[in-house]
Amino acid sequence: MFESLSKKLEVAFKNIRGLGKLTEKNMKDGLQEIRLALLEADVNYQVVKQFIEDVQEQAIGQRVLDSIQPGQQIVKLVHDELVKIMGGKNEPLRMAERPPTLIMLVGLQGQGKTTTAGKLAVMLGKKGHKLLLVAADVYRPAAIRQLEIVAERAGAQCFSLGENANPVDVCVMSRGEAQMRGCDVIVLDTAGRLHVDEQMMGEVRRIQSAVSPHEILFVANAMTGQDAVNSAKQFNDALPLTGVVLTQLDGDARGGAAISLISVTGCPIKFAGTGEKLDALDAFHPARMADQILGMGDIVSLVEKAQEVVDREKAEKFQKKARKASWDLDDFLEMMQQ
Repeated sequence: MFESLSKKLEVAFKNIRGLGKLTEKNMKDGLQEIRLALLEADVNYQVVKQFIEDVQEQAIGQRVLDSIQPGQQIVKLVHDELVKIMGGKNEPLRMAERPPTLIMLVGLQGQGKTTTAGKLAVMLGKKGHKLLLVAADVYRPAAIRQLEIVAERAGAQCFSLGENANPVDVCVMSRGEAQMRGCDVIVLDTAGRLHVDEQMMGEVRRIQSAVSPHEILFVANAMTGQDAVNSAKQFNDALPLTGVVLTQLDGDARGGAAISLISVTGCPIKFAGTGEKLDALDAFHPARMADQILGMGDIVSLVEKAQEVVDREKAEKFQKKARKASWDLDDFLEMMQQ
């Protein structure tokens, strides 16, 4: 996963790790290599620009921690900024207070929506939910049959009105069908196209307006890089997307989609498909993803521990000054910045 990006960043970090002191010049040289690695990984240009500026701003003049090389601190800063632009934390599914919960899957054709519907059924089924997968794609040949097979393999139920049905009607009727069958989660598998067009957008907007889903998840193939980001932005302009599912994240994806998506669309990545099997769907955790991209969890942990020592020393200093009533304004400002 992200092997090509990881290798390029590893080369960049080799030069940065050896820095004896953080100066503006050697920081710019080191960050330029990171910048090129991110651009080659198909990360959005504006995202890379802001990323480098944020890391550089934090790094220049930062106190060098005892027993930690300056370059290692840069690794930690890059790690933290990656976590930040990928959302900071996992965003769980929004579940209805009163069932059924409606989850609407949207995206271009061939991105993995139908398989994702089955994966959600397996994941939520393990938590005790009963799933109804709804065939709202009445255009693609054998789409309904494919969803029926996926539902059967996932231990879920499937609902369709045939190939001549109106997709909006199918989605509206699915709510009553779910109640009759005792299903508490509905997944709407909507139609995709080879490219974004107004007909498709009009249809998904009508479905969204008719059923008011709790989740509208954009499904994108991580291997497509900036194409996935651009498509997500178009869908997000047309629909109130609540999240993204990245499929095929187990391949040697360049990483651009995962790093760019949240910054460009404002939508959190909620799940990542990590294999072909129906149980290969994981909650997306930005910190874990940053660890995998950088391959340097050990350095990050080392810097975190050193920072804890510094924080503890500062806390002890403040306590001593408080007991002696020798605080001044500089001490107060320093404490407020912790």
